[in-house]
Amino acid sequence: MNIREFDYQLPDGLIAQYPLPERDASRLLVVRREDGAILHRRFREVSLWLQSGDLLVLNDAKVIPARLYGRRTEGGKAEVLLIEEESSNRWWALVRPGKALPVGRWLHFGAGVGALVIDRHDGGRRLLQFDGTADIRAELPTLGVMPLPPYVKRSGSIDGHTRAEVLDAERYQTVFAMVEGSIAAPTAGLHFTRALLTQLEQHGVEIAFLTLHVGVGTFAPVTVERVEEHRMAAERYTIPERTAAAIKRAKNEARRVVAAGTTTTRALEDAALDGGAVRAGEGMASLFITPGYHFRVVDALLTNFHLPRSTLLILVSAFAGGPLMRRGYEEAIQQRYRFYSYGDAMLIV
Repeated sequence: MNIREFDYQLPDGLIAQYPLPERDASRLLVVRREDGAILHRRFREVSLWLQSGDLLVLNDAKVIPARLYGRRTEGGKAEVLLIEEESSNRWWALVRPGKALPVGRWLHFGAGVGALVIDRHDGGRRLLQFDGTADIRAELPTLGVMPLPPYVKRSGSIDGHTRAEVLDAERYQTVFAMVEGSIAAPTAGLHFTRALLTQLEQHGVEIAFLTLHVGVGTFAPVTVERVEEHRMAAERYTIPERTAAAIKRAKNEARRVVAAGTTTTRALEDAALDGGAVRAGEGMASLFITPGYHFRVVDALLTNFHLPRSTLLILVSAFAGGPLMRRGYEEAIQQRYRFYSYGDAMLIV
C-alpha cells in the first residue's frame, strides 16, 4: 500500500484548538460497516449505539505534565519533552534546540532543579540525569505543563501561565485517568463524563480498563512510501486480570467488545489469544495494524479524527475499510466536524 492512500486535505479552521465547554457535547459520526450508513449524532447519545451486554474497554493512562521549559547554562531557552523513564531521575527526552544540547551540557528549570545530558540516541533523543530533586516526578506539577500536540496553538496568560496550561491541566485528561506515565491523552476517552459512564452502566454496558502509556511511537509520522515498511515504536501496556476475564466472558457469550481509542485497540490486539481472549499482565505493543489485518478482539471502535498519513488513520481504515473511512472523513469535513485531539468523535460499529 502507498501512504498516499491515507492522505486528505483538512482546512486549518477544523483543527480544534480548545475543548468544548462540556465533554459530551462533541459531535459523533456513527459509521455502520454492515450497510455503509453514516449518521450524525452528539456524543452524549452514544448509549443509543452501545447495546446492553457490550463490554466497553477504556484506557486509564494518566498524562503527566511532561513538557519542561528551561535555560541552557551557556544562555538561551530550552524545551524538553520527557518520553520515557529509564530509572529514578533519569529520563529519555526530546529536546530543543537539539544542536545546542550535546552530551555534557546542563539545563536549568528553576527551583534548583537541573538536568545533565548524559547520552544521545538515534532520532535525537537525549538521556537526562536530573539533579536538585529526589524525584523529578514530584516536581512536574510545578515545573511541567501538559504536552499538547503542535497543532494546538493558543496564546494569553493567567497568573503567568498560558490559558492553555490552566485549561489543559483538567481537560487534557480523561475523567477516569488513574495510572501516571502517558505523554499524550487517549483522546477518544476525553468525551466521557462520569454521569455518562454511569448512564451506560445503567443501560447494561459493562466497563473495564487497561493502561497503555501513549508515547512518541503513536504519533511518529510514516516517512516511507510503502506503508508495510513502517516500524512502530513499542509502547508499554498493562491488562488487569479482571479485564482479561471480562473479555473472555464477553467473547464466550457472543457480546461485543467496544474499544475506546486506537491505544486500547492496539493493546487488546497485541495481547490477543485464540478465540478473542487476551493475555493479562504487561506487554509492549509494537503491532502495526494495517488494512487486511484480522481483528481478533475488538468488535466496535470509538475514536477521534486523525492526522493524514498517520498510523492511527491507517488503523481505523483497517477496521472500517478504506473506502468507507475515506467517505466518512469527506463527510466529516463537509459537515465541519472538529478534528484531532480536542475534536469530535467517530463510532465504527
